[in-house]
Amino acid sequence: MTEGPEGPEERERPGRRRPDASMSLLADLIAGRVADPGYAAAAARRAAAGEQGAARRGPLARAGVPLALILVGLLIAVAGAEVRRSEPVAAERRSRLIEEIRLRTAGTDDLQRRVDALRDETQRRRAAALARSAAGERARQGLAAAADAAAAAAVSGPALVLTLDDAPREGARAPRPEEARVYDQDLQVLVNGLWAAGATAIGVNGRRLTPTTAIRTAGEAILVDYRPLSAPYEITALAAGRDARARLRAAFEGSEAGRRARLLHDRYGIRYGVRAPDRAELPAGGTPRPRYAREGERP
Repeated sequence: MTEGPEGPEERERPGRRRPDASMSLLADLIAGRVADPGYAAAAARRAAAGEQGAARRGPLARAGVPLALILVGLLIAVAGAEVRRSEPVAAERRSRLIEEIRLRTAGTDDLQRRVDALRDETQRRRAAALARSAAGERARQGLAAAADAAAAAAVSGPALVLTLDDAPREGARAPRPEEARVYDQDLQVLVNGLWAAGATAIGVNGRRLTPTTAIRTAGEAILVDYRPLSAPYEITALAAGRDARARLRAAFEGSEAGRRARLLHDRYGIRYGVRAPDRAELPAGGTPRPRYAREGERP
């Protein structure tokens, strides 16, 4: 060690590194300096290539958005044209289906009339055969009572007729669509109320109710004995006589069913009416199908 004019100075030995020499690369990176010039050259080449590619893709990229919008518009137009083209076909199919339903319904009604005529003829011949003896007469009376209970014979007499119809859809007090309709539950309640009040026979829109008749709904249609009905719904209840009809009306109007009918009218606008004709007729019900009957042993 020697002293110079400015004071003592320690000279570095050959081969000895500075303590912070290993940190020089990190310091250069933090300071934004690249240690190897090759990195800078590569970065410059990538930047130049990117600018040229963007310049080449610019018009195509700008034109791609309008082309995509045009393609979407064409697809929408084609879809709309297909829908418009299919509407007449759907309407024609619906019309054919409605016509087929009408034809099938008319055919079913014709068959039912033939069944009714054959039933009446059978009853006449049976009554004539049974009337030839006292035992046969007793059997005829028993069969007549059973036929009345099973709604297997046409009946007539004084009646109480209830009419229900959907509420008007116009006006300031028009109810919501789901509240303006007559439902199968409404008919069920009224029919059960009439039975409880003393009705001897009941029909809905001319369809005779039997002990096994169901009133239900399918979609928006009300079915009685699996036959669709349309509004207005007319419930005809027969009574044994005029006095019995008066008692029937009083008992029904004072029942829960009568109060429900008035509630439907007052709250929801359901059209409800009552009339009492001196005579009404109800046809025989559908032919009952025995489910538990079996042939007895012959003596």
